[in-house]
Amino acid sequence: MNLSDVHSVTSAADAVRARTYAARLTAASGAPVVEQARFLTALTERLRACLAQGGTEVAFTLRSSASERPPLVRLVAEHLPADPDRGAPWRLALVSPGSLPANPPPPEGRPDDTVLAEAVLAADAQTAAILRRLDEAEEQLLLHREELHQTNQGVLALHAELDAAAQTQRDLFDAERAAHARAEKARRLLTFLADASAAVTASLDQEDILRCLPDLLVPEYASRVDVWLFDDAAADSAHSAAAVAAARSDRPQHAGPHPGALPGVDDLPPSALSPDRPLLCVPLTTHHTSGVLTLTAPGDRFDEDSSVMLVELARRTAIALDNARRYEQHRDTAEALQRAQLTELPPAEDVRLAARYLPATRGLNIGGDWYDAFPQPDGSLLTVVGDVTGHGLRAAVIMGQLRTALRAYAIEDGSPARILTRLHRMLRHQQPNLYATAVIARFRPDDPRVVWAAAGHPPALVRAPGGDVRVLDTRPGLMLGVPFPFEYEDHAVELPPGSTLVLYTDGLVERRASGIDPGIELLGRTLGALGEPQLEDLEGCAEALLKPLVHDDERDDDVCLLLCRTTSYASGEPEDVRETGALTGRSDAPDRSR
Repeated sequence: MNLSDVHSVTSAADAVRARTYAARLTAASGAPVVEQARFLTALTERLRACLAQGGTEVAFTLRSSASERPPLVRLVAEHLPADPDRGAPWRLALVSPGSLPANPPPPEGRPDDTVLAEAVLAADAQTAAILRRLDEAEEQLLLHREELHQTNQGVLALHAELDAAAQTQRDLFDAERAAHARAEKARRLLTFLADASAAVTASLDQEDILRCLPDLLVPEYASRVDVWLFDDAAADSAHSAAAVAAARSDRPQHAGPHPGALPGVDDLPPSALSPDRPLLCVPLTTHHTSGVLTLTAPGDRFDEDSSVMLVELARRTAIALDNARRYEQHRDTAEALQRAQLTELPPAEDVRLAARYLPATRGLNIGGDWYDAFPQPDGSLLTVVGDVTGHGLRAAVIMGQLRTALRAYAIEDGSPARILTRLHRMLRHQQPNLYATAVIARFRPDDPRVVWAAAGHPPALVRAPGGDVRVLDTRPGLMLGVPFPFEYEDHAVELPPGSTLVLYTDGLVERRASGIDPGIELLGRTLGALGEPQLEDLEGCAEALLKPLVHDDERDDDVCLLLCRTTSYASGEPEDVRETGALTGRSDAPDRSR
């Protein structure tokens, strides 16, 4: 359904009338006020354009379009058929949703002043409505702006919280990295401290302990290491350590302070002080202060954690030095005691003697091995080689007791077997947890035989004048001190002049990897390979026997060797060596277990 009206627009008044008519049409259409104002504004612009072109005709058509969405009115402008006199007219169509008004305003030729006034008032009403809508829109805008501001504030606060959380996380990461670095540094320092402690406690020699300090500390923890010991016994060690430290730091050597006096700054040589680097001086204190460890910083300063570690290392070094000092004192005492037990060999008729004693190179270097030779009241000669189990001062003391007891028993009875039986009984009762082995050989003047008895001891060897070597492997008795009663037996073997009897302890022939038998065989081959000129020099013979059996490396046990060489007898011709067996019984099964 369409309603149309045509207006000629040739002047401003015509344009006003056309707009007024259009306003009435839009008001009748029921369109929203804003849409009416938008339509009329567009119409006014179009009418101004028509006036600028010299005027035209405007046809208004009100159309109903139920399908228009959203519900609004719109202006449709199109050209009318051209008129040669008037130019190209326009058709303005007002399309409205829904149905057309039931009583559309009748077309009027020329509105009077009342109509124009009403049109102006209606325009103001539209303007007021639009302003109200604008106010509402402005209120909504303010409200939305406030909401947006609050939202922005929330977003900013959220960003601030996120930034704070990120910073906290970064701080935690930094703290974790720092803690990990500290833990790694502490682990490294503790590992070094453990390794260094093992190094300084690995030896019981003061010089070895002091010599290893520069190797451990220079150049990572110190550029120079000086150790000052105050006691007389360690003076040489202090000097040696200072020399090593000077060599490590490429500085001249210094002699160190006088032993027994605390070194002051004035006592230190110029090379011991560095004017451009700090010093860390740590007293070496255990039960007493034995010296001072002086460290020159590797750089401008000592690291705090490293300083704590160095102080602890100095404390452990002081303990190691004190242990070494005590060990040396005990060793010197034990060595003096043991050397005192190893008396000079006596001169004897028809028998020449030579002996060697080598202490162990590990541990306290003191064992229970001993040799002895002494004359009897009847003119016979007793030779003894023994070995007390264990090492140290206690073994040396027990060895001295056995030696003394053996000499005392020998005065009353010259039988080697009965002497060993009495020693066994004494050791069982007085030292129930201590054991010993021993072999006793008795030489009598003008007697070509040697009488011997053994208590769990390695077998003796005999070299005949012709070079044949025999092992006296008659079954030995029990070890001395074993908790069983036992009666030992005497054995005898003939020794022509020029024969050599070899008594020894297990340290000469026994090795952990191979046992004792290979060592006995090697000793026998070495003894048989010696020529007669060598045997005439019994001291040289002892050295020749030791050389292939005792090496320069460390020994776990003492070594004791006693050589007995017969010279001549008053009666009888030289005979081959033959074992006559036990004087009180014999067992042919050899047993070399200790």
